[in-house]
Amino acid sequence: MTPPTPSTPEAPTILRARTPGDLLAYVPVVFGFHPTDSVAMLSVGAGEPCHARIDLPTTLDDVRVVTRHLADAAKRNGADRVAVIVYTDSAPAARRVVERLDTRLQRAGIDLVCAARADGTHWWALRDSGRGEEGPGTPYDLRTHPFTAQAVLDGTVVLGSRDDLAATLLGDRLEQDRLGLVADDAADRLVEVVRAAGARAALVTEGRWVQQRVRAYLAEPVPLDDGDAARLAVAILTSIEVRDVAWAELDRDTAARHVQLWRDLVRRLPEELRAPPAGLLAFAAWQAGHGALAWCAVDVCQASDPDHGLAGLVAQALAGALPPSAWTPLDASMVTLFHPRPES
Repeated sequence: MTPPTPSTPEAPTILRARTPGDLLAYVPVVFGFHPTDSVAMLSVGAGEPCHARIDLPTTLDDVRVVTRHLADAAKRNGADRVAVIVYTDSAPAARRVVERLDTRLQRAGIDLVCAARADGTHWWALRDSGRGEEGPGTPYDLRTHPFTAQAVLDGTVVLGSRDDLAATLLGDRLEQDRLGLVADDAADRLVEVVRAAGARAALVTEGRWVQQRVRAYLAEPVPLDDGDAARLAVAILTSIEVRDVAWAELDRDTAARHVQLWRDLVRRLPEELRAPPAGLLAFAAWQAGHGALAWCAVDVCQASDPDHGLAGLVAQALAGALPPSAWTPLDASMVTLFHPRPES
């Protein structure tokens, strides 16, 4: 069962959903793909958005787990009104989830203002049709909805599925092999610097370069050439302290550009170099409000390094539906690499 995918989108245009059909068009804009066999919950009204998507539960135990996750996420984020769309062909499965979720939300003082089931072509209002046979449903076509048109105008990319989103992190194998060879040369050069200047001095030099290179990218987001991409990858792999130099440049205002930087590196690097940039991508995606992309980056990172600390931190934040505002950006005093060390 895939954990819940929280999202707090920062869309350039305010979209106001007034009907289940509007919500159906809004969901893929929020999550970046069209859900299937899923439960999507969206906060309604003022306040910071709290949106989450989770795989449709298939057992009663899973229903209990899923509905508890969603209700806890809504409460933790201060939502007082939410809407729910269940994507499934099974009306009983959808109703079972909504009934349990509604009970949990009521206990938390949260109002479920809209609940609907959708199968890709029609939607049904779950709380209005009673427990008997469903009617024919209301047809919908997201291709013609104004929200879809607005997303295109805003440059928002909506993919067909979560698998399609995950595939955007898979690059070209030949390019990865080529950059891997460049990275080997970068690693050899770093070894030579360590021999000449000492390990600590070499890491400080690399840390200063990483700081300058990341800042240059944030000012002008042009893809790194192979030499800089390889040097950056080797530097953040060699030392967590150097990795933290790059992490310290990330805040809510720069998160979207960090997503571009680390996503490009993840796609271009071979697997053995992929964990650190994938961890940074996961964190940046969470901060930028792209929860589904953050989960995909966590998966990539943990496939390369199952015990990667930053990926684990992001996974906990996503599973707990913590809003990006729960994190306080690092400041210069927390970058230990540049702290002078006492003489022994």
